[in-house]
Amino acid sequence: MQTRIEVGILGATGMVGQHFVKFLQGHPWFDLKWLGASDRSAGKKYKDAMTWHLGVAPETVAGLTVDDCKPGNAPRLLFSAMDAGVATEIERAFAQAGHVVVSNSRNHRMEQDVPLLVPEINADHLKLIPGQQRTRGWKGQIVTNPNCSTVVLTMGLAPMKQFGITRLITTTMQAISGAGYPGVPSMDIVGNVIPFIGNEEEKMQEETQKILGEFRGDRIEPLAARVSAHCNRVAVVDGHTVTVSVEFSSKPSIADLRHAIDTFRALPQERALPSAPPRPVIYMEEANRPQPRKDAERERGMAAFIGRLRPCPALDYKFVALGHNTIRGAAGAAVLNAELMHSEGMLD
Repeated sequence: MQTRIEVGILGATGMVGQHFVKFLQGHPWFDLKWLGASDRSAGKKYKDAMTWHLGVAPETVAGLTVDDCKPGNAPRLLFSAMDAGVATEIERAFAQAGHVVVSNSRNHRMEQDVPLLVPEINADHLKLIPGQQRTRGWKGQIVTNPNCSTVVLTMGLAPMKQFGITRLITTTMQAISGAGYPGVPSMDIVGNVIPFIGNEEEKMQEETQKILGEFRGDRIEPLAARVSAHCNRVAVVDGHTVTVSVEFSSKPSIADLRHAIDTFRALPQERALPSAPPRPVIYMEEANRPQPRKDAERERGMAAFIGRLRPCPALDYKFVALGHNTIRGAAGAAVLNAELMHSEGMLD
């Protein structure tokens, strides 16, 4: 029987931190033993330090004492749910001290020596880590997962990359849970669409090119495709929907694309990683699917759902994709990243 690995969470009291706590319950490899948060929470029991928003708080962690987010008592493997305003220095301090930091924060995603990882797409980007450690003098390391809307887009595109993506235009309909808690004021979002999310379009455009790019020894060569994103907040609780129009260099048929989607599997599926869905990208035949309320939580929230693949009169083809933004777009993504790293021997 495999010995379980002790893990901790940086930023454990916030909304994403709570999703990490919930997702790690009963994990066969990882044993949640340490919680870190801000000075105002340190020293308190977890149940007293936070307001739980996800049903019933797990009893296994309610009695844990929250620690400062400083190297010292934390286990080697840490999941970071830190706010972007403080994540940079804290995550670097833990990496310097020898910790493996698997981060959901945006701060290090676009740094040249930091993997921006979606395990089904770019597992080989983990080869950046030795260079990261050499250049920065770290005993530890930082690996990141993408923005929650970028995950949905890139997973939808992953089976199609083989056909040579040259241009794409994407429009998002993003759930309010992506804004954290309390998030968007109800008077702003109920019966409304907000056509702006700060820095979201830039993140989608840059991150997509990095994730779908190629490892070149000491760096990632970005995907050469031109990417244009429109990002909108809509009155949906969980599940980001993206519509995509895409142009290919090799001009595949719809049958080619459907075959690519239906047969798409990757390293997490081959290795049967605990959080990997058996089918990472699932095509839905119904004319009105996928839908957040009906589909986002399927497959434990870890799959991407595609529908409405059809010709596009402006580019080549268009389709709609859906994913769970706080699971596959945040906590679950980081846990799957750590599972892949463990299967590569990087946590030994």
